[in-house]
Amino acid sequence: MNRRDSLKFMGAAAGLMAVPALARTNTPQVMTQAGPVIGQSKSGVDVFLGLRYGQDTGPNNGPNNGKARFRPPVKPKPWTKPYIADHYGAAAPQAGTPDPYGQSEDCLFLNIWTPQASAGKRRPVMVYIHGGAYNTGSGGSPLYDGTNLALRGDVVVVTLNHRLNAFGYLYLARLEHEVTGAPGPLAFSGNCGQLDIHLGLEWVRDNIAAFGGDPGCIMVFGQSGGGAKIATLLATPAAKGLFHRAATMSGQQVTASGPGNAAQRTIAFLAALGLKPDADGLAQVQTRPMADLVAALKTIDPVIGKGGLYFGPVLDEAVLFRHPFWPDAPEQSRAIPMIIGNTHDETRAFLSGNPKNYTLTWDELPGRLPDDYRIDIDPYLVVETYRKLYPQMSPSDLFFAATTAGRSWRGAIEELEARAKTGSVTYAYQVDWATPKDGGRLGAPHTIDIPLVFRTTDVPDSITTDSEDARKMADLFSDAFIAFARTGSPQTAALPDWKPYSMGKRETMLMDLPPQLANDPRGEERKLFAKVPFIQQGT
Repeated sequence: MNRRDSLKFMGAAAGLMAVPALARTNTPQVMTQAGPVIGQSKSGVDVFLGLRYGQDTGPNNGPNNGKARFRPPVKPKPWTKPYIADHYGAAAPQAGTPDPYGQSEDCLFLNIWTPQASAGKRRPVMVYIHGGAYNTGSGGSPLYDGTNLALRGDVVVVTLNHRLNAFGYLYLARLEHEVTGAPGPLAFSGNCGQLDIHLGLEWVRDNIAAFGGDPGCIMVFGQSGGGAKIATLLATPAAKGLFHRAATMSGQQVTASGPGNAAQRTIAFLAALGLKPDADGLAQVQTRPMADLVAALKTIDPVIGKGGLYFGPVLDEAVLFRHPFWPDAPEQSRAIPMIIGNTHDETRAFLSGNPKNYTLTWDELPGRLPDDYRIDIDPYLVVETYRKLYPQMSPSDLFFAATTAGRSWRGAIEELEARAKTGSVTYAYQVDWATPKDGGRLGAPHTIDIPLVFRTTDVPDSITTDSEDARKMADLFSDAFIAFARTGSPQTAALPDWKPYSMGKRETMLMDLPPQLANDPRGEERKLFAKVPFIQQGT
């Protein structure tokens, strides 16, 4: 660390008081700006679970006349009695499998793994934003346990929960304006989930030094929806300065939801609750039981025409004033080093559940493609092009390859190109290593890089399995991310010379055993789909 960085750290840490270290006991203690917290020492790291970074966001718990739902988050109230941080906090309300720690609108919690909770050392900080689109998930998944990553790299790892789906992204601003004649406290409702992440990062900035982290060296990284949230942060003025590196793993947000489409979804959501888009509906949606709102999420999306309602960041002119990566890379984040990654077989994670996708015929294939590659291009041209490029492909192999290229890979290319055109330092990777799970039929699917970065291949739900090769891949991935957190470059001794992505060569690290740097991998596929404008589904 140079002198300038040291001075930055000292200034950031000046307002914090670290409780004297209890030298590797089971009760590490830290004084945060809100009050004292007590964690645990487990497996060689100090762990703090369920630390509150924001107040309850429920309908009757806010500072604004008791209202907090659909409003910006608020810092926690200070406390004096030590806060016992020994279990995960509740997940945000969501449909699907219940979180083992429950679901609640009181969900603004974060978790910390640190080699030692002491202000005596300044370690890089790696803040993970969970995936699940904008609809599901939490920072408490066993796959995100930060123990192994913290030990491997001598870094501080943070995960957090934030509001999701309608609770975090229901755009009520237009309706409020129509009802009241002016913007009001719901002006930020379409991006409350993003504002939660901002508040979490502010908490990290203000408190992490006492846990052994460097507030001047904060990296955000996230997979799928987590990466999309980070792409949005890069274009959000209120997030400027809250982090210094960014890595997205199969998660892009080229365009945000337009306010018109977001308003249509609001009307559909209210209708599912039996409410009209009027003053009474606006009042009731702010107080209806949480379970009612969760049930209404299943309503068919009026813009997409199928599935549940899409909720995500909104171009609301209150929090977000431009699309994240359209028409170009955001000026405010061009100096932030970035990793943008994808996997070779993304859609095998989504579409393998249908056994018919593994028995497709050449006659069936053109009719199956359009719904799943999500762009308007002639499927016969797609089939013809792929058969020329890869004559050995079966119809099913072609189906997964084309849907990956059109649906999942396009956003990554859009962001890489946008940053390359501005000279921003961006490193691209593609996971080519195929998991042995299910006899290898999944290839390198969506989510495969999560346990590789976190070194959690031994978790039962890990798609990688815990094979020897999986552990070797975990070494490659975790070390690259640790190096990036520390220096702004993912280069390690185990990797070939990893050059930033450029428009001339499109340098991409193929993560495999062995890894190799390739120029414009799958270039002909890229060119095929580049003739069609890219608009992110749901926006």
